[in-house]
Amino acid sequence: MKAVSVVTIRKELKHKSNEELAELCLRLSRFKKENKELLTYLLFESDSEEGYIETVKAEIDEQFEAINTSSYFYIKKSIRKILRHTKKYIRYSLNKETEVELLLYYCKTLKTMSPSIKRNTTLMNIYERNMDAVRKKIMNLHEDLQYDYTIIVEEIEQL
Repeated sequence: MKAVSVVTIRKELKHKSNEELAELCLRLSRFKKENKELLTYLLFESDSEEGYIETVKAEIDEQFEAINTSSYFYIKKSIRKILRHTKKYIRYSLNKETEVELLLYYCKTLKTMSPSIKRNTTLMNIYERNMDAVRKKIMNLHEDLQYDYTIIVEEIEQL
């Protein structure tokens, strides 16, 4: 079965009633965890972006605490997994400020974790790549936010 385009889906959804749309959403949420998470964000958390950011930060903290630090191999796997989850939550929001804030928090937590990432080239590369991405994203924000986030970037780099 080949999937149709988003434009075609949008046109078809316009012809559905509210009950049919609700049923489609519920049915969609049964098939994939990401669909359910996105619906949860849209229904319950999209109106309070600050609360959403704090929730995701708490989850990042929990994931960093659960890292197996017995070898750098396990640390690298865990760091990549945490980054993958963070980017998934960023995709749900579609807010540039949320994206910058969460990536900065991820980088700060990564930089301050123990054992230090400075002893491993791969972990340093992950950190540097994400900091570069944050710097690029900051340039697309409002001037006041650019200033605020640039100060935070400099503080993280001095850690």
